[in-house]
Amino acid sequence: MINGHETLLSSQTPEMTRRNRSASLWQAIFFGAIVIGIIMLMVLLATIVNQAFGLVIIVDKVPAAALSDRPLEELSREELTTILQNRLSKNRFKTIQRDHAIETMPLSDLVNLVIDNVVQPQVKKSYPLLQSILNRSEILELAKSDYPDARVEFRSWLNRRFLTSTMSPRPETAGVRTAIMGSALLILITIVVAFPLGVGAAIYLEEYADSRRWINRVIQTNIDNLAGVPSIIYGILGLAIFVRALEPLTSGAAFGVVGQNGRTVLSAGLTMALLILPILIINAQEAIRAVPNSLRQASYGLGATKWQTIWFHVLPVALPGILTGTILAVSRAIGETAPLIIVGASTLIMKDPDGVFSSFTALPIQIYNWTTRPQDTFRNIAAAAILVLLALLLSLNAAAILLRNRFSRQ
Repeated sequence: MINGHETLLSSQTPEMTRRNRSASLWQAIFFGAIVIGIIMLMVLLATIVNQAFGLVIIVDKVPAAALSDRPLEELSREELTTILQNRLSKNRFKTIQRDHAIETMPLSDLVNLVIDNVVQPQVKKSYPLLQSILNRSEILELAKSDYPDARVEFRSWLNRRFLTSTMSPRPETAGVRTAIMGSALLILITIVVAFPLGVGAAIYLEEYADSRRWINRVIQTNIDNLAGVPSIIYGILGLAIFVRALEPLTSGAAFGVVGQNGRTVLSAGLTMALLILPILIINAQEAIRAVPNSLRQASYGLGATKWQTIWFHVLPVALPGILTGTILAVSRAIGETAPLIIVGASTLIMKDPDGVFSSFTALPIQIYNWTTRPQDTFRNIAAAAILVLLALLLSLNAAAILLRNRFSRQ
């Protein structure tokens, strides 16, 4: 008996060796794919960071020291307003008063207004981080010879001022506060609209709809196909429906809001909700389908109704999977640009959104706009804006993952 067993093992050894060798080869291939992916992501991140920091050569049209014996940040609102009045023409000062509401705007914005219109710092040349470290002496010599009145400083384009300032046509004073607020409001509208609709549709298709009926099969097929439709098509759909057909609602005219058209943050949020809705439905269906059928049967056996079974037993078990799909869908929505361009996002807007009927911009729009400019400084602030967008995306994902893990433990 022992000899027979040894004979069987010896006859299987070559086959087992071949299978083990094949398994090791595929394991190495999969591991290599992961390593290549991580390396590419690290290279991408290093390129962005390299562009967001570095030395700059700056020349002020009017030195800040010539305006006051104190730093501009320490001056009062009246002193800053006086500087604008004395240094600008009457027509220019009236235009600024009308567009920016000097009397009520934050003091930090007023300081930036003085810097932008009076001091007018201009970055003559900027250098990426790696070149700034390796060739610092050559850069300093170049600044002394070509720009004798300039100052050379190490600039982090991603700083507090960049996060708290509004848009500006000049990269030296541009910020992303308006874009951050626009993106946050846009994603809030998207989640509020898409999440309940997506989960509700998934519940109907999985728990109530009869898959043998042709109408339900047609609905399911169309949802699967819509998940692969290019985002620009949703932008065209949003333009036709929300911006034009439903303009009285999306502009706020039906609620007494005047002076706006349909190109508002509400139209953009509804468009993005349509964009991620098929993804949410499909992921929610998969999560609900993964709930063991024995759980439903046990609930029915205890006398629960169908809705009680779904609400108290199926949904709590499926919720972690539903939130995972929501994370993926929202991540896609945050980075979309094409639908927002078609719906009417602004590339230069000084006013923060104050509601769902406001004009708006978003971080992807600003990044796209700045990367198309020829000046190096616009690429610097584009890299800083990319880092802000990544931070916003990771923060939202982290919050959703924590929420998902909490439901998983429960």
